[in-house]
Amino acid sequence: MLHDNHGRRIDYLRLSVTDRCDMRCAYCMPEGFKGYEEPSLWLSFDEIERVVAAFAHLGVQRLRLTGGEPLLRLGLAGLARRLSALPGISDLSLSTNATQLARQAEGLREAGIKRLNVSLDSLDRERFAAITRRDALPAVLNGLAAAKAAGFSPIKINMVVMAGVNDQEIDAMADYCFEQRFILRLIETMPVGSTGRSTGFMTIGPIQERLRARLGLIDGLIPGGGPARYLVSPDGRFSVGFITPLSQHFCDSCNRVRLGVDGMLYPCLGDNGRLDLRSLLRYGCSDPELESALIEGVRRKPLRHEFTEEPGKIVRFMSSTGG
Repeated sequence: MLHDNHGRRIDYLRLSVTDRCDMRCAYCMPEGFKGYEEPSLWLSFDEIERVVAAFAHLGVQRLRLTGGEPLLRLGLAGLARRLSALPGISDLSLSTNATQLARQAEGLREAGIKRLNVSLDSLDRERFAAITRRDALPAVLNGLAAAKAAGFSPIKINMVVMAGVNDQEIDAMADYCFEQRFILRLIETMPVGSTGRSTGFMTIGPIQERLRARLGLIDGLIPGGGPARYLVSPDGRFSVGFITPLSQHFCDSCNRVRLGVDGMLYPCLGDNGRLDLRSLLRYGCSDPELESALIEGVRRKPLRHEFTEEPGKIVRFMSSTGG
């Protein structure tokens, strides 16, 4: 099993399959961003499968496909089918903005993806367009309907809470998720890149207590490998999670690393340390050499991020890291 130098077991890999995105969310990527990697620098499907197989051999069980927007990577269902068949991978999930989901949902579910996280920061069409810089809310809602029909479960809605932007919509989003049987997750903005630092941060602790009182929620647990703390309705019909990387960080229990589409392994989202796996793969490393590199990369994982102490530390954008 993989452990870092602080005794944490690492059993969760977030894998970026593309740095492209068809949105320009205000907290994630500049509107005119053009700093994409050349596709020749992306890991091929064969290279991705080899790295994931090595991680699985070392005890990683959970795998999440991310981007950018992963549904923009051609042949994603085929890759998912290959990864879900690897020995040791017991949980394959996907993060998406759902704009392309309506036509791909059935194929992705058949390929072995079980769970979905969908980014949705507003149900108001004008506000959604202002946040994402794209008028795509109908496409997202159609994608969610297709995902329900295809049998994904659970479907989690990720709402990044921004002061003065969408914080007044939280109750409406909770009602929507209750009606649709989705799990709502409220997320604090993180100072990743200039876009993340320029977004209105607000702590969501008070929101948690307000929703607890308004909806009669109690503390609960929801299966998954992420850091959310959950409140649930007593009858189990509704759940809301809270991801608080700044106001109540969860570094002590962090169990994940990230792999960028360019083959860079990031042990911590809030640290600039990385390990170049692409060069290692293309120089013809053996499987034992690859596994040794993964062990070394995980050992480099810091004890915690320094978002509060050094908010300007991370200059890369979230879309290039793997969500």
